[in-house]
Amino acid sequence: MPEMTGFLLATALLLLTPGPTNTLLAMAGGERGFIRSLPLILAEITGYLTTILPVTLFAAAFLADNPRIGGALKLASAAWVLYLAIKLWKPVPGERKDMAGLITSGRVYLTTVLNPKALIIGLVLMPQGGFNVVGPHLALFAATVLVVASLWIAAGATLIRAARLRHPLAIPRVAAVMLCLFSGMLLSSSIGLV
Repeated sequence: MPEMTGFLLATALLLLTPGPTNTLLAMAGGERGFIRSLPLILAEITGYLTTILPVTLFAAAFLADNPRIGGALKLASAAWVLYLAIKLWKPVPGERKDMAGLITSGRVYLTTVLNPKALIIGLVLMPQGGFNVVGPHLALFAATVLVVASLWIAAGATLIRAARLRHPLAIPRVAAVMLCLFSGMLLSSSIGLV
């Protein structure tokens, strides 16, 4: 049981850290409100599991022996996050003026699949072994994602929504700047600068 408590705390702290997925969830909460943003949590959980399951069950040793593949994944993640930042900064003419149409389940899913947090969870936090060992940790992980994602959506629904009424262009641009910073950190990490 103490091992599960340690896993829960480490996972919660990692998931609470600001990042691309959390930025999208907060923006969605600010645009759509809390209830209408909740379906995005399923996309986040599915995205994490898409990466974590194969890494934990099959690929941990392979990735440890081939660090360039991890670097390539970070590079792909950096490119995707930069693309999202550009979309947030300057919507295509004729697109909806709000960001609700930009923040889709598909984008949350792909952002989460490419999120380096998934690799950290799969390679470092999850126990290695068969599904009977990993299964209880996955259930606890999914519950933790549910709680933490709800907190990010709630923060967006309260803080961003209030600010958006006064400064409608500022919020997506602040989010775009944050995503650019995340992209830069991922790029630096992928080429070995960090």
